[in-house]
Amino acid sequence: MEYGLIGGALGHSYSKLIHEKLADYTYELHPLPTEAEARRFLEERAFRAINVTIPYKQLVMEYCGEIDPAARAIGAVNTVVNDGGVLRGWNTDYAGFLYMADRAGADFRGKTVLVLGTGGTQRTVCAAAKDRGAARVLTVSRRKTPDTLTYDEAARTDAHIVVNTTPAGMYPHNGECLLDLSGFEHLEAVLDVVYNPFETRLLFEARRLGVRTGGGLPMLVAQAKYAAEYFTGRAIDDAVIPDIASDIFADRANLVLVGMPSSGKSSVGKGCAKLLGKRFVDLDEEIERRSGRRIPDIFAEDGEAAFRALERAVCADVTKESGLIVATGGGAVLDGENVRCMRQNGVVVWLKRPLEALDVGGYRPLSKSTEALREMEARRTPLYSAAAHAVVENTGTFEQTVESVKEAFYEISRRQWA
Repeated sequence: MEYGLIGGALGHSYSKLIHEKLADYTYELHPLPTEAEARRFLEERAFRAINVTIPYKQLVMEYCGEIDPAARAIGAVNTVVNDGGVLRGWNTDYAGFLYMADRAGADFRGKTVLVLGTGGTQRTVCAAAKDRGAARVLTVSRRKTPDTLTYDEAARTDAHIVVNTTPAGMYPHNGECLLDLSGFEHLEAVLDVVYNPFETRLLFEARRLGVRTGGGLPMLVAQAKYAAEYFTGRAIDDAVIPDIASDIFADRANLVLVGMPSSGKSSVGKGCAKLLGKRFVDLDEEIERRSGRRIPDIFAEDGEAAFRALERAVCADVTKESGLIVATGGGAVLDGENVRCMRQNGVVVWLKRPLEALDVGGYRPLSKSTEALREMEARRTPLYSAAAHAVVENTGTFEQTVESVKEAFYEISRRQWA
């Protein structure tokens, strides 16, 4: 291996995509599940340059003949160049984190900062926050130590900024959140180094509270850019960071269609899947496949509440994956947890069709009459509006509608990371 990434588990990593957009080299993902394997790899030194992720950012320092003073002060190395057998180490997470924080508008001066976690990235974030003038930087851990707070203790602090450096909420454990943000009266910003999903539950809850948020994708791309500069010995313009983030998002993000029953979500979704090269999933069909029953039968035999519980479970499972086109049932937005799941990994588009064009009765248990549809539309319209990143009117030709949804997807993808 010439260039690549080592870490305990790398199945979720976007680093190969990013590095191969940054420079003209092949970048490999090289998982090393055990410390013994990591030590053997570092002893053999059969590489030109590597990035290092959890859990080896401290371990790698033992093998570095030279360590950048800033990285040594932080106590973690994530970038290593093999210079004629001598391993030289740097920490580009520091600059990557500050890029993310600046993009989110987080101002550390005179503030109390809570840093969740105790690993190598926590050390980096603490150093960056202190260097930016934070008044207090407090570390939070599941286990109480003389140098850390428990999560219960952290919830009683008057924090202005919260930074998650733990794997909590990272795929496949989407939805996990270690800290309740509702009690922080002076909270200004929440940053999360997790990048898969693009928006963790922690960030979703912060956004609902109206505070500034920053997710891990910009940090990931930025630290990779700075690492690639050490790999190649040449400068790379920071302007590539949002461009690459947008490209990665568009490649990996889901497109989720919401809207009234018979508004065209399934047919348009299939058209978008062909156009965007993504896999199509119809949430209602997936519910039927997994339950082994037709949706009208679930409604008739178990009631709507039982169906909504099934819908919630399937929605959570499907939308934690990446690169999908998902057509949802008309009532999926009734559950706020479904909306969080839809938004965590992509773009939600509200597909609107005039009431008179919607189907009455048939396979849809709640579309019994035009009046029932009218009442349903009145109740659900504000929910569709709140859930969606964009609205597309399904009033033209099929081809026009599919193209409009595609354009909305790419526009939101660009806007997310500009």
